[in-house]
Amino acid sequence: MYASREDIGYDFGDDSKVGSKPIKPNPNIDGGWAWMIVLSSFLVHILIMGSQMALGILNMEWLEEFNQSRGLTAWVSSLSMGITLIVGPFIGLFISMCGCRTTAIIGGILNALGWILSAYASNVHYLFLTFGVTAGIGSGMVYLPAVVMVGQYFQKRRALAQGLSTTGTGFGAFLMTALLKYLCTEFGWRNAMFIQGAISLNLCVCGALMRPLSPKDLREKCAVRSDSEENQAKALSHSTETIKSNGVLGEEPEKKEEAANEEVLGSVQHTEIGGKSGSGRSMYGLRLFKTVSQLTVTVRKGFALWYSSYFGAASLFTNRVFVAFIIWALFAYSSFVIPFIHLPEIVKQYNISREDNVFPLTSIIAIVHIFGKVILGIISDLPCISTWNVFLMANFTLVTCILTLPLMQTYIGLAVVCALIGFSSGYFSLMPVVTEDLVGTKHLANAYGIIICANGISALFGPPFAGWIYDITQKYDFSFYIAGLLYMVGIVFLLIQPCIQKKQPREKSTEEAQV
Repeated sequence: MYASREDIGYDFGDDSKVGSKPIKPNPNIDGGWAWMIVLSSFLVHILIMGSQMALGILNMEWLEEFNQSRGLTAWVSSLSMGITLIVGPFIGLFISMCGCRTTAIIGGILNALGWILSAYASNVHYLFLTFGVTAGIGSGMVYLPAVVMVGQYFQKRRALAQGLSTTGTGFGAFLMTALLKYLCTEFGWRNAMFIQGAISLNLCVCGALMRPLSPKDLREKCAVRSDSEENQAKALSHSTETIKSNGVLGEEPEKKEEAANEEVLGSVQHTEIGGKSGSGRSMYGLRLFKTVSQLTVTVRKGFALWYSSYFGAASLFTNRVFVAFIIWALFAYSSFVIPFIHLPEIVKQYNISREDNVFPLTSIIAIVHIFGKVILGIISDLPCISTWNVFLMANFTLVTCILTLPLMQTYIGLAVVCALIGFSSGYFSLMPVVTEDLVGTKHLANAYGIIICANGISALFGPPFAGWIYDITQKYDFSFYIAGLLYMVGIVFLLIQPCIQKKQPREKSTEEAQV
């Protein structure tokens, strides 16, 4: 029923056989500073994703302050959440040029600026620009590097590391809800946003902790992965098409370009050494020219990598399983967000507000979500377990819960379904792992940027679509049924593509045998 590791061309991780020449492991891979990266990513999830889960507190304040419709006011929160994810592909360009650390620090400043400027909002449209766009872009510039760096620092325990770091979303939902509620009560919502902006400056500290691996360390890590990927590719087919579909991208043109760039910089250095006898002014000009040349080389190299990943001959979109993964992401995230938005109204309709006030259903989802991420991460790292199968099982459980939820009309029944939703949605911690297995560490930033962009589109339009269905039918039942069916379509794409990819090498080898 499920695809095996060989079916989809993944490297799920037997690193015991690297090759004939042993490679000395870096102590910071799967240990050492890698755990500081996990801590940094954990704090990023608290400050960004946790804050976005708590925006319901501010949404109530904005409704009272500006007296606008609920639909218009809700777009402030939707823009912030959606843009955080939608800008992913463009943040991949920044990472290619500047690296994860610089991108995250700039994003932390931009996010804090968005919060602080929002404290002076005179209308909802002002919040669209300051909070929705400015803070949203800043959040995206920190969130993507936080995920990418964990993938770079971990090889054997990637799923566990991603699971631990992303539990910050659940913790943040509790901490930020309590904090914003207290600040709004004591100081008012404007001062609360100003204080939250100051707190968000800690994102710059999280970015500073993202110490990049040296090129040598990255080569060693890639050598471990590429060796097993080569064996899989040979077993399947020797054709170029198969290699591309497994995410192995050519690097020969890039090496030639690097050699040309080094030659240019070398000539500049030679001129600088030869001109030491000249005036200080000419030396300053040479140093300035050298700096500009280095910056130009970095920008060109980063843009070339980013462009080739999306539009080049070895584009990420030539990977059919990755394209199916994108289609799945377009439908998946809204199924997780819709319950957070509409459960309070469902509770009121079923007259179970009293029980919900004691222990809110959304809190049940958030608490169990934390354990789901960690437990699914631990299970996926077991040598006998396929991460792909765990990922699919969690998706099937979640879509079943979404379709079942409208049938539950008691608090106990809804609580059980919400607990299952929280646990099964823990597969979010496996998404970076699955993405890296598809495209490799080198292209993880661009590839995961596309995936979270698709999630952002889903988060942006999913809840309003569910509200629109309610306006037509006066029931939330059809909102969950339609969301569940669309989610199932995405899962079907994930199941079909590995089967097609498995058949193609066999069909080709049969044709070669006949010739």
